[in-house]
Amino acid sequence: MKKLLTTTLLLLLCISSFSSSLPRPEYPRPQFERSEWINLNGTWSFEFDFGESGRDRQLQRSERLSGQITVPFCPESRLSGVGHTDFINCLWYQRKVSIPSEWENKKILLNFGAVDYQADIYIDGEPVQSHWGGSSSFSVDVTRFVKPGQTHNLVVQVKDDLRSGKQTGGKQCTNFYSGGCSYTRVTGIWQTVWMEAVAKDGLKSATVRPDIDQEQLTVMPEFYQESDNTLEITLKDGNKTVAQKRVSCSNSSCVVLPVKKMKLWSPESPFLYDLTYRITDKQGNLVDEVKSYAGMRKVHTDNGIFYLNNQPYFQRLVLDQGYYPDGIWTAPTDDALKNDILLGKNAGFNGARLHQKVFEERYYYWADKLGYLTWGESASWVMDINDELAVRNYIGEWTEVVARDRNHPSLVIWTPFNETWGSREGVYPRLIRDIYHITKAIDPTRPVNDASGDDHILTDIWSVHNYEQDGKRLAEQLEFKEGKEPYRNSRDKKHLAVYEGQPYMVDEFGGIGWMSAEERKTSWGYGNLPQTPEEFYTRLEGQIKALKESKHVTGFCYTQLTDVEQEKNGIYYYDRTPKLDMKRIKAIFELIPSSHTNLK
Repeated sequence: MKKLLTTTLLLLLCISSFSSSLPRPEYPRPQFERSEWINLNGTWSFEFDFGESGRDRQLQRSERLSGQITVPFCPESRLSGVGHTDFINCLWYQRKVSIPSEWENKKILLNFGAVDYQADIYIDGEPVQSHWGGSSSFSVDVTRFVKPGQTHNLVVQVKDDLRSGKQTGGKQCTNFYSGGCSYTRVTGIWQTVWMEAVAKDGLKSATVRPDIDQEQLTVMPEFYQESDNTLEITLKDGNKTVAQKRVSCSNSSCVVLPVKKMKLWSPESPFLYDLTYRITDKQGNLVDEVKSYAGMRKVHTDNGIFYLNNQPYFQRLVLDQGYYPDGIWTAPTDDALKNDILLGKNAGFNGARLHQKVFEERYYYWADKLGYLTWGESASWVMDINDELAVRNYIGEWTEVVARDRNHPSLVIWTPFNETWGSREGVYPRLIRDIYHITKAIDPTRPVNDASGDDHILTDIWSVHNYEQDGKRLAEQLEFKEGKEPYRNSRDKKHLAVYEGQPYMVDEFGGIGWMSAEERKTSWGYGNLPQTPEEFYTRLEGQIKALKESKHVTGFCYTQLTDVEQEKNGIYYYDRTPKLDMKRIKAIFELIPSSHTNLK
């Protein structure tokens, strides 16, 4: 036993030392963390396959492809070392993977944070698994394809048909050049790849639901296989054990942990409890251990108001598209993710609408830790919302996204779609209803904003977009009038829902452009561009006051956190430096306090 522990310790030290020189070395799944893992980021060989002839040429068996790429950065990015920004319909990745001998008799998982769009996995030339979905994480069980103590050849084929209308793409541009509010494309691996060893009867997942009304935390575990082992769940406040329960390793187990004198999670006080899952056999030997955390908080809607921890709460959100000049969809470092949240908080926002991109789990970790509300959204643009195959692809991807992120306390609203203004009768209404019910089945604890910016079918949040720049006109447009449906973006479509008193949120507004005279030739922002900083402040303050005066408005989302390529309406530049006096900007956004209640 002592020899095994020593060997394991050396393995972990080796992994730690090796990882420190890799891009994005941190553990990618902080709410479900194991100690035995290997980061596969770094240099891979790769090859474009524009003719999609790679299988005919047996690239799945290749032990070295023609080029080199730095994973997890997409080939369009500078950080990848490739920088190819034209359309990429197919490419291949290759690297060797060595399986530690200590992983004998364990389940060996190959994990991908995200691969855009279709990934086919090969080990030593043999097909292992395929995955569809450019934004969702997935695991591949490679146990029967590898042997501990040996090195194997890993090959990944990626297909990406952005212009087909059959897949999600978000803000990726379907023209060669970026234009309007569409930007550089993303293909292939764009989040961390890693391997880990898991006991064959280890913990597969855990659904965590805080219940502040009954002062308890409910945990529903799922195991790779049920056994007569024991699961011990420990909830801690620092070094103090708050609650501890032991149950059998059964998928029907429901563990209730009492949490007396709760410390609630909120943006103002983002307290997190530590969670540890330990599985032991009948002899008391440790079988599996996972580290996690949880926040005690509640979100719900009632009578047109959004509540956080049973108190009315006004959401001052900023639109965050998660683009980076050097990494495109991939943050260059973990600190860059953290910094984006700090930028938002320093500008007066208490959260962000994560727009047209599924953000990685490390972002949610920092939002949980720093106290920052988030809206989870898919990269739904580009796909044809009226096409049956596109819809089928979407349902699978969105299901994986919701299941992955439902335990994060910072995430308060699901927004599966954005501006579905091309919707038609037939497929679209059925899609929205299905997605609403699927989302609620996986996670009944959060409101669903079915389609940001209207074309609502079935929704808990009534969201609208309004880029009126004049504060007085904005207030007039948002005024509720007796017997008349409030401002909305889509009218006169028979298949759409009518307003029924849901919380009314302006989840896109502002977008005030600020750029140099030279940039104005090729870039844009909403409305006539202000000529002086004072004109910018005055316009922004007029818009915020209009929202504050609109007593039914229960939240807003300002466009946007940073410039992105040619779209220059961020409050920060694309390189994250401030444009104007951020203390003054912060004071304007905070004219509406979080506790502000907009009663009808």
